[in-house]
Amino acid sequence: MISDGLIERALARAPFVLVLDIGTSSGRAALFDAGGREIEATRARVEWSFETTREGGAEVDAEWLLEQQARVVDETLARVRLLNLQVEAVAVSCFWHSLVGIDAGRRALTPLYGWADTRAASEVAELRVRFDERAVHARTGCRFHASYWPAKLLWLRRERPEVWRDCARWLSFGEFLALRICGVEAASLSQASATGLFDQSRLVWDDELRDALGLNINQLPPLLADEANATFNVAGAYAERWPQLRDHPWFAAVGDGATNNIGAGCVNKNSLALMIGTSGAMRVLYEGAPPSRLPESLWCYRADRRRVTVGGALSDGGGLYEWMRESLNFNALQATDDEIKRELAALQPDAHGLTILPFWAGERSTNWNPQARGAITGLKMHTRPVEIMRAAMESVAYRFAHIHNALDTFAPTAEIRASGGALAASPLWAQMIADVLARPVKLSDAREASSRGAALLALESLGVIDQLTDAPVALSRTFEPDMQTHALYLAGAERQEIVYQSLLRE
Repeated sequence: MISDGLIERALARAPFVLVLDIGTSSGRAALFDAGGREIEATRARVEWSFETTREGGAEVDAEWLLEQQARVVDETLARVRLLNLQVEAVAVSCFWHSLVGIDAGRRALTPLYGWADTRAASEVAELRVRFDERAVHARTGCRFHASYWPAKLLWLRRERPEVWRDCARWLSFGEFLALRICGVEAASLSQASATGLFDQSRLVWDDELRDALGLNINQLPPLLADEANATFNVAGAYAERWPQLRDHPWFAAVGDGATNNIGAGCVNKNSLALMIGTSGAMRVLYEGAPPSRLPESLWCYRADRRRVTVGGALSDGGGLYEWMRESLNFNALQATDDEIKRELAALQPDAHGLTILPFWAGERSTNWNPQARGAITGLKMHTRPVEIMRAAMESVAYRFAHIHNALDTFAPTAEIRASGGALAASPLWAQMIADVLARPVKLSDAREASSRGAALLALESLGVIDQLTDAPVALSRTFEPDMQTHALYLAGAERQEIVYQSLLRE
């Protein structure tokens, strides 16, 4: 039963934006008010995952995934009806780096390929021979890597020639969503910017790469140059399914890394966003032009026409933790989350003698090695599962240190703000990272930073707020570094680098 007082308080905060937040392990929907606050009673969620293969595949049926996200919207709208609220707009945050091909009838020809699909590793090597990677990196903000479109498209052309022949257009999932729900084929600058085929300065598809791949410009989605004023409307069956959304603007999908920064309050060079969800990332977002010189370890994408984000990403974060929990048989031991966390916290830093390369899903930042795979060294007969898990968490923190060092070029004095389910659920991990970096880590109070960021961008476009800083986010906790522990972690990080160089030197 929803109280009259709750309804009255909610109505006082109109207008409301419905946010659909599509991550790589879940889909979420909720209503956000004019101050960027979530109406918790409207929250809905669905869990999903890419299917992985022995060959390095990570894919999912695009139509199935679309329906999962639509059901989340169904549930939120049902809750909205109970509250007697009015949705004014829809904002979408969606994961970056996906790819699906459609035919002339707008049907999916391929599965949706995710960023963790590494089957195009051989094509990365070919691209590095054919092109000046430094020049491409400077233009597109992206190194050659299996997570980006150039390598994936080259792989598809070679391995799936019939699909290549019949494909009318290549899309990210954000565009596929808009196509199915609104009947529009168009890409936001944010989604396009993370494909590896986009010129970050000219705001167009990169002609050199497109021509070299044999792509017609019509095989890529049109770009929304003026995103703030480019909105869609639900159409067809979805207009019948969701009458509450008819005639209200539906904003094009924005990359979840950018929305995470915005939702965590990291909207200028004074703060870095640290996120650990399924994967991990550290980013700075600011208004202005892309950097004229970009360190080899980092990427540059866009939130929109005015804002760029520079950072590094790790393919393994919370996903590695969950893999450890399942594969090391914690479930069979009937260990609860709290029990595992207590055991992890009881261990001394780097006392296990293990060295881990956390590349179960491959390596992105900082070396972009397409052949990188996970490794554990230093195992002994008495090594316990909890020690392996602790070593894995520390290994991720060491990789963040590499990204942080590279970002010093852009934001040397920035504070670090953390968000993401894995960090919120594990203060120990946040403390590890603070100790490894020798920098304070401040935990953002935003429960779902990417959802909040999408809401704030929509509110800004609607003129409800003048700028993103009009809705500041509180900080719930600060993790101060322990310099004695930092010294211990330096030894662990050095061992990791030695193992990396011995196993993965190209």
